[in-house]
Parts: sequence; structure tokens; C-alpha cells
Amino acid sequence: MEIFNRVEIIERLKLHRVWIESIGKRGEKLGVDEIDFRDFDLTGYPLDQAFLTECKFDGMNLCNMDMSSSLLCSSTFKNTNLVNADFYKANVSYVNFTNANLQNTRFARTDCIETIFNNANLSNAILVGALFDEVDFRNANLQNADVSKSTFEKVLLKGAKLTGVRGLEEAFIKSINIGTVEKPIILTDEEAIKWLQNKSLDNE
Repeated sequence: MEIFNRVEIIERLKLHRVWIESIGKRGEKLGVDEIDFRDFDLTGYPLDQAFLTECKFDGMNLCNMDMSSSLLCSSTFKNTNLVNADFYKANVSYVNFTNANLQNTRFARTDCIETIFNNANLSNAILVGALFDEVDFRNANLQNADVSKSTFEKVLLKGAKLTGVRGLEEAFIKSINIGTVEKPIILTDEEAIKWLQNKSLDNE
């Protein structure tokens, strides 16, 4: 694993911006591992199509940030402002979004394996065509989110706000856990769909 100092990381961010703007003709694609970005101002630096594994973005203001088509596995975004951010076609498997503000964020066609959205605000999020496998949505706000054509398997939903969730009739609901990790209550197929539809109609 390469180790970069602060100046080198900023230079790599600049090179990635050139790479994006020149459609890969100049600059260099960003690929870093285990970098703590919390003390960096990422304003003006696009993070789409990058490799950013096991990086820390906790507590940052990344409103409107484009992270589409990026590999973000095992990174952390705890308490991060990601309103209107874009994770289209990204891989956020094993990422921790606990307490993150993800209102209006796009996770369309995104891979989410064991991703943690505990207590995150995903209201009005676009979750179309995404894979949610063993994802933790406990106490998350999913009000008015669009889950059309997404796959749900072994998804934790205890305490989640689901009022107004859209696209359930087009989603692939294989199994959900409405209990806890220790004492699971597993619903599958039609039973799971019915439970979600009822919750989407609740006036909480």
C-alpha cells in the first residue's frame, strides 16, 4: 500500500479532476486506500470513477458530491452531509453511512452488500435498480424513497420509517428482517412485500 502525504493527495485529486475533464486523455485516475479525508476541503474535486477504499469521510459536508461509478468499499461516511450526492453505479459494499444525511441522494444501480445505513436520512432518495444484500436500514428514514427494480435480500428494517416508499410493486423483495440481528424475524417473498406495502401506507 502506498502512503501519501497531504500535498501528494491534493496533487492526486487535481490529476483526477484533469482525468475526468479530459475523458481520460490527460491526468490520472484517483486510486487510494485508507486515506483520512476529514481535514481536506474537497470542494471542486470530483470523486466519480475513483477507487477510494477504506477511506474516512466522517462528518464532512459533501452535499452535491459526485461519486458515481466509484469503488468505495469499506469507507466510512458517519454523520456526513451527502444531500443530493450521486452514487450512481458505485460500489458502496461494507460502507458505513450511520447518521448520514442522504436526502435526495441517488443510489441507482448501486451495489450495497452489508452496507450500514443505520439512522441515516434517505428520504426522497433514488434507490432504483440497486442491490441491497444484508443491508442495515435500522431506524433509517426511507420516506418517499424510490426502490423500483431494486433487490432486497436479508435486509434489516427494524425501526425504519417507510411511509410513502415508491416502486415496491417493481422491486425484487426476496427477504427482510423486521427483528434484530440476535432475534431475527424473517419475512420472504409475498409476505415481505405485503409488510412493506402496509408500512408505506402508514401515517407516521
